[in-house]
Amino acid sequence: MSSVRVPIACTIAPWLTVRNGEQALRFYSEAFGAVMLYRLENPEAGVVARFSVDGAEFWISDGQPDKPEPESLGGGTVRMILTVADPDKVFARALAAGASEIFPVGEEHGWRLGRLVDPFGLHWEIGHPLTA
Repeated sequence: MSSVRVPIACTIAPWLTVRNGEQALRFYSEAFGAVMLYRLENPEAGVVARFSVDGAEFWISDGQPDKPEPESLGGGTVRMILTVADPDKVFARALAAGASEIFPVGEEHGWRLGRLVDPFGLHWEIGHPLTA
């Protein structure tokens, strides 16, 4: 009997390590309308969850001594770009949920885009490309 290989699409899903996983779960749901697809709680390691924002997936977990989070490192080195149909609406919703503005939504370099930092020290650019 031969096995059939199912093609798998290539994707990249960032794994975001934060200081307070439970708070992050609430923030990303409120700020970006993220839907939780998977959740695991480990008494020793905290929470691990997989989220989707309109099909774009990312993971969240609590920080640990061997997996520090941006707050303990003085900031992160990765910036996420969340491409959405209405960046003004999503940006405002994220600010209302507790994010801080780095620069407001505007138009530059062919994008309508704004940048914010979430309560966990992670930077997000929220926008969409402009059509010519």
